[in-house]
Amino acid sequence: MSDLSPRRRILVLAICCMSLLIVGLDNTILNVALPTMQRELHTSVSGMQWTIDAYTLVLASLLMLSGSTADRIGRRRVFMAGLTVFTLGSLLCSLAPNLSSLVAFRTIQAVGGSMLNPVAMSIITNTFTDPRERARAIGVWSGVVGISMAAGPIVGGLLVDSVGWRSIFWINLPVGLAALLLTWRFIPESRAPKPRRPDPVGQVLVVVLLGSLTYAIIEAPSAGWTSARILFFCALAAGALTGLLLYEPRRREPLIDLRFFRSVPFSGATVIAVSAFAALGGFLFVNTLYLQNVRGLDALHAGLYMVPMAAVTLVVAPLSGRLVASRGPRPSLLIAGVTMAASGLLFAAFDGESSNALLFSGYVLFGLGFGMVNSPITNTAVSGMPRAQAGVAAAVASTSRQTGQTLGVAVIGAVLAGGLSSGTAYATTFPDAARPAWWIITGCGLSVLLMGAATSGRRARESARRTAERLETEVVGVGAGAGVS
Repeated sequence: MSDLSPRRRILVLAICCMSLLIVGLDNTILNVALPTMQRELHTSVSGMQWTIDAYTLVLASLLMLSGSTADRIGRRRVFMAGLTVFTLGSLLCSLAPNLSSLVAFRTIQAVGGSMLNPVAMSIITNTFTDPRERARAIGVWSGVVGISMAAGPIVGGLLVDSVGWRSIFWINLPVGLAALLLTWRFIPESRAPKPRRPDPVGQVLVVVLLGSLTYAIIEAPSAGWTSARILFFCALAAGALTGLLLYEPRRREPLIDLRFFRSVPFSGATVIAVSAFAALGGFLFVNTLYLQNVRGLDALHAGLYMVPMAAVTLVVAPLSGRLVASRGPRPSLLIAGVTMAASGLLFAAFDGESSNALLFSGYVLFGLGFGMVNSPITNTAVSGMPRAQAGVAAAVASTSRQTGQTLGVAVIGAVLAGGLSSGTAYATTFPDAARPAWWIITGCGLSVLLMGAATSGRRARESARRTAERLETEVVGVGAGAGVS
């Protein structure tokens, strides 16, 4: 794919960005619609958590499987299958008669979504082989996140207020169909020279780990942390994690290649992705409920309030890509950590909701941090890894993002639900209930800052080089052995 003309490579990048656009729009539009859905479906805060986490949970569980499957049977084939399933799932979500059906249809969406972003990133990695070109392409890719964040609240607010919450899923249909046709016409097929074999045991362990952990966190406020049900799922999650750590290193071609984590920058990028996206998931969840349920704004005006955050992300994300290309990931990560932590601190310690000036300052700071953080995560994850394993490496980064967002919504939603007093006015209870959530977001920002500083220095880069050389040697050796046999 690297021999494509410059114009064709740009077209491939644009088509891949379309998949990120519909996934990003789906998340931001859904957040704006949450209060309306809560009222019409007669559900609780935990019910709203499940509409988000049912999607991100399945997505996180299947991303690595989709990445390795795409490397094995063909990236374009898997990408097209993902577009088809995601579009179908969106249609079903718009027809859901109740919360249970909506959650079930969101899982179908997630199955399709798991085949989109990591596979698209693998296509981009194999199309843009020059490191500087790849960093710029990833900067554009990250900028699409800003576009979806900027357009999502406004488009979602308009649709919810004028047509209803079901219409938020309709926007995926024309974009998904257009991306499907353009993929079939313009993106060439590609595979890994030595595909990885399936790892069904590892896949089951990942699903059990993420599913049981998320369930325990979301349901704990109502069931009680010491209840037998919650303790059982916590033990199940611990057992699945132990199984992964013991089983995966023994496989020749594991689902999760733990050798990637010998690279200090790669390990740091994984932790940073979890922290940053946990902050994002919690930030959007708390703010949406605050603006509509406390301030009494309709969906459109709530979306407009959050435009400053999205607009800053839109502007900053491609700049971060250029900065990573010219100066490496360190400056972007340090700026991201400082500004995300400052945003959380503004709400946690200085009552940022008390005035519009403080509110918008918090939004701008968070948008600046999130716009800066996405590009170095992706670039660090795929840079230096053998191209034969590009799908798996990109999928680990995407899994970290979705795992972070899943945990962010689960943990912060649980903290919020635990602090809301029944029988007390929502607007009276909400600010105090949300304060611990803001401290958690502040901690996530500090994690980005500290890990960014610790994993982007000279020694860290040297560990990445050694890891890449070992992986490349092992891939070549395996390929040679296969040829002899």
